[in-house]
Amino acid sequence: MNEINIYSKNAAFQKFEVLKTNRNKRYRYNEFLVEGVRSLKEAAAKGWRIKSFLYDKNNLSDWAKGMIRDIGTDVNYCLTASLMYDLSGKNDGSELMAVIEMREDTLEKAGLSENPLIVLFDRPSNKGNLGTMIRSCDAFGADMLILTGHAVDLYEPDVVVSSMGSFFSLPAVRVADNKTLYDYIDGLKEKYPPFKVIGTTARRETPVYNVPLTGPLMLMIGNETMGLSAEFKEKCDILCTIPMSEKSYASSFNVSCAASVLMYEVTRQRIC
Repeated sequence: MNEINIYSKNAAFQKFEVLKTNRNKRYRYNEFLVEGVRSLKEAAAKGWRIKSFLYDKNNLSDWAKGMIRDIGTDVNYCLTASLMYDLSGKNDGSELMAVIEMREDTLEKAGLSENPLIVLFDRPSNKGNLGTMIRSCDAFGADMLILTGHAVDLYEPDVVVSSMGSFFSLPAVRVADNKTLYDYIDGLKEKYPPFKVIGTTARRETPVYNVPLTGPLMLMIGNETMGLSAEFKEKCDILCTIPMSEKSYASSFNVSCAASVLMYEVTRQRIC
């Protein structure tokens, strides 16, 4: 195993820093930095390409030693304890971090079930919301999450951490232009004749529990502030809403909470 020792904030260390903080550099290198036991375990289990491990050789658990031993990497980096602490996003630092290769954004490569549930998140602007959305999609068995428009970076460390490992289990695909998305939806409607596109809105539309959700479908979830775009609403077969108490001061749910409620209703209808 090729191992490089780093004792200062040299060029290699600075690259690790920009993988954490600089969106453009992440995509230039096609890599992102990951820490956390759950995330690293799931990345390995789901076959993501781990290019390098970062660690302090004097502070490794048996689990970390096993990961380093069993997973083939290009090169590993042994840092000092202080450098590991400076790089980590955790208050107490991480014993093991990894540089992982990004995956290609391809809608067609996401394997769909016989009765798919696809979730689309339109222009997500909050890192925590996106990470929670990924976690909820994974929990409710969604086949894929699609991200559209100018959005928070999928590979932002806070997104990965807040997904609690689900990031590496759920196919998440960024779609740069609407034509690609619409062509994909047209193809789904040919492959799955009952396929429906269900839009969501905080305005009073059809209550979600009155919308048939047992067949193949795509749930379109809007941006945190602006909601679902008018163009996407036009593409929906039906718009639905989550009814709220008439006594409530709140006019809507947090977007990730709303998505969880909607996906729960899909699951409830499919089981009942």
